[in-house]
Amino acid sequence: MRKEKDFIGEVQIPDGALYGINAARALENFGNFDESADPVFIKSFLMVKKACALASNENGYLSDIKTKMITDAVDLLLTGDDNGSVVVNPLSGGAGTPLNMNINELIANKALVLAGHKPGDYHILSPVDDVNLHQSTNDTYPSAFKVAVMFYLKELEPALASLQESLQEKEKEYCDIVKLGRTELMDALPMTVGMQFSAYAECIARDRWRVFKANERIKTLNLGGTAIGTGFNAPQKYIFSAITKLREITGLNISRAENLVDATQNLDTVVETMAIIKTAAVNLMKIAGDLRLQSGGPDGGIGEFILPAVQEGSSIMPGKVNPVIPEFVQQVSMLIMGNDAVISTAASQGNFELNQFYPLVAALSLKNLRMLTHSVKVFDRSCIKGLTLNREKIASNLSSSVAVLTYLSQYIGHDKAAGFYLRYKNGEKDIKKMVTESGIMDANTYDELVNSNRFKMTGLKDGDK
Repeated sequence: MRKEKDFIGEVQIPDGALYGINAARALENFGNFDESADPVFIKSFLMVKKACALASNENGYLSDIKTKMITDAVDLLLTGDDNGSVVVNPLSGGAGTPLNMNINELIANKALVLAGHKPGDYHILSPVDDVNLHQSTNDTYPSAFKVAVMFYLKELEPALASLQESLQEKEKEYCDIVKLGRTELMDALPMTVGMQFSAYAECIARDRWRVFKANERIKTLNLGGTAIGTGFNAPQKYIFSAITKLREITGLNISRAENLVDATQNLDTVVETMAIIKTAAVNLMKIAGDLRLQSGGPDGGIGEFILPAVQEGSSIMPGKVNPVIPEFVQQVSMLIMGNDAVISTAASQGNFELNQFYPLVAALSLKNLRMLTHSVKVFDRSCIKGLTLNREKIASNLSSSVAVLTYLSQYIGHDKAAGFYLRYKNGEKDIKKMVTESGIMDANTYDELVNSNRFKMTGLKDGDK
């Protein structure tokens, strides 16, 4: 064990541990509950620390030796080496200070070990005076968080694009298959299966566009604002160069906020960005719900869609296969929506120059991004791509419904269609025979109107009345 001191007292640190006294105190104070800091957040935080060190060095505030020690350590840590030394609970109190100090101590101790020294030899390289030079938790934590969000958005966008393409493939594949459209779960009007998938593809396309534009909302950072956005203890040249260094390191189109005081205390851009994530979850929830219902039965329900059989559905009912992928997607979507409500509440509870609940906002935001991206990939790969149709059931459901009468009402009038409906309910099941024998139209006209090509159209055909 080694001893580390602060103004509160001494703490025993395990030999070889790369965290220090601040992380140890946080671990003792808050414990953990099988939650750890998001790995992309850790990666982003390390990049912020490297950028700050390079900016301080460029402007003559940090020696070449210490800068190299810090950057070499960060480069190694970015490979995943020793990231297990980030031990603090993501929801630790202190507006993110425990995590910032844990990162500072990790970098310092890793650098010391690489240089042949022992962890805790802070007279050589200090986690506070050197690694945290010209910084505060209140500018590095939000900046690292937003960088992490942008990394996740880069992964989410192509996942949504792939899902959109899969839905469009189904739209093309089933463009000629006429099915029964439904409103409020009741029979409505004929339409094509392709139309159904076109609607799904369109809403996912909007999600894809919103996710792309979300980068514009989240890219402005308060790096250099230090404690409350005034830039206390940070030289002006450093403030301008730190964001440039971070842009070079991350490869992201980030920029410094024009008003650092605003960017330090207000989280509305985060709330707006996370609302985009929630919106995508809402769309996934709806699509997954439709697929569950439309594949239900299959013999005693609608049973029109056949979802890929990915696992057995029951320990007691042989042959039962459940719609587990849509169920998974819906559960994830519900959790995202719930988390978003917490994010909004936490964002509204900041006081004066800082939001003390940033750790909660960050943890749930990054979790939502992880969950949504994973859910989209699973839905695309394990459900949409392998979805097929029970064409006989589709035709049977359509032919046994009076939806055709609803469709014909635009040509024969509502009252006549209602009269045929009553005859249908009383046992006359041949709609074509009823209509043609009534003299309203002949068989050729009926066949022309009740045609799959008509159901693919939007609105009336020119010349129809």
